[in-house]
Amino acid sequence: MTLLRTTIAALVLAATPLAATAEKLSLNKISNYLNRLTTAKSPFTQINDDGTISTGTIYLKRPGRARFEYNPPMDALVVAGGSQVAIFDGKSNTGPQQYPLKRTPLNLILAKNVNLGRAKMVVGHSYDGTATTVKARDPENPDIGTIELKFTANPTELRQWVITDGGGSKTTVILGELAKGAPLGASLFSISHAINQRK
Repeated sequence: MTLLRTTIAALVLAATPLAATAEKLSLNKISNYLNRLTTAKSPFTQINDDGTISTGTIYLKRPGRARFEYNPPMDALVVAGGSQVAIFDGKSNTGPQQYPLKRTPLNLILAKNVNLGRAKMVVGHSYDGTATTVKARDPENPDIGTIELKFTANPTELRQWVITDGGGSKTTVILGELAKGAPLGASLFSISHAINQRK
């Protein structure tokens, strides 16, 4: 029994440094992280509501700009810029579908000033021992859906998000390693440029 107690004590001591570094990130810390995120590029894996999986590269340029380039065989592109989101589908010859960015949950992380402490914005804030998850919605447009952001700590890093639209459909985006701070050209986020490129 003494040996067992000694072994348990050793395991607890060994785990203590890890427990000390793991933490639930505060909403203020997450807001500050997003506000400092000017540009980023990352490979991503997208899991759609029907279970299909696609991959590609995402480019972010805050505020207000994002680009999702999908890998073959998927012929698709999503561009957010100029306060609009355009969805290009290679199977369509009618041009992109366009929506106001502020009518999409993605607007919450692309906003000029992210403030997760804003009244009624955060509807969930949890920690599973590894990652902090924040579920947020636009309090002025709660019908458009939610975005669930997952972060790890030390250093704080965005790892994935799940967007649930107003109809309940979920889209999960899992990020690879974020390359932050690199200059990204304005044309990447130009919807008109994308339309001309895809003619």
